[in-house]
Amino acid sequence: MTRDHVLINRSVWEADAVNWEDVGARLWALETPEWGNWGHPDHGLQLLPRDMVGQDAIELGCGTGYVSGWMARRGARVTAIDLSPQQLATARRLAKVHNADIAFVEGNAEQTGLPAASFDFAISEYGASIWCRPEVWLREAWRLLRPGGRLVFLGNHPLSLVCSPPDGSPCDRTLHRPYRNMWGADWTDVTFEPSGVCFNLTLSGWMSLFDQIGFAVRRYDEVYAPDGAEGVRGAVPATWAKEYPVEQVWHLEKQTA
Repeated sequence: MTRDHVLINRSVWEADAVNWEDVGARLWALETPEWGNWGHPDHGLQLLPRDMVGQDAIELGCGTGYVSGWMARRGARVTAIDLSPQQLATARRLAKVHNADIAFVEGNAEQTGLPAASFDFAISEYGASIWCRPEVWLREAWRLLRPGGRLVFLGNHPLSLVCSPPDGSPCDRTLHRPYRNMWGADWTDVTFEPSGVCFNLTLSGWMSLFDQIGFAVRRYDEVYAPDGAEGVRGAVPATWAKEYPVEQVWHLEKQTA
């Protein structure tokens, strides 16, 4: 990967921000969170602590900011960072609607510029978890967390990438890409729904990276589409996602020597 993924992805999300306004408004208004492309209920995945009173939390790649809103509702002091000014404009507007006190920061989750050891909890749902280089943003997350702090992130399962055709059409049951040495994919010039540059690793690649950085794995979930799901979401058909894991959730804890 040699292209400037930060500039590419900022441009993609600036252009697409208007299409996420209604989605963001719906998710901000939920009493309990829904997770991922298929709207999994919170009681199944539990990405957030039930009680966040007194915790300093950060969302890495916040988009319209609904996850930050959920954390604020649970009592956390929340900081949210995103590289798209247009996405942040939506997030700030919705935070005002819901009276949520959130510090929004325009910046790159790979290099936030925020003080080290400032947070008890960090999260990314389809933000830094797929649009930033794993070896960079995870080290930044580790730096931001206090000892024993937790990082939770949700993103695409590597199998969904292996089964994605090179032209960007919905994934199928054919292995289109090598699993070995996986790094992600450049979707900027594909035929179907071009977007940006995303990142992923093999399961052993993720595990090795966590160990190198200093994260301990506390839990890992492979996520499928619900039984009643239909259609295509995120270029993945429901028929595929009911049989193969479409998303993954990592629960990590910062270790210190």
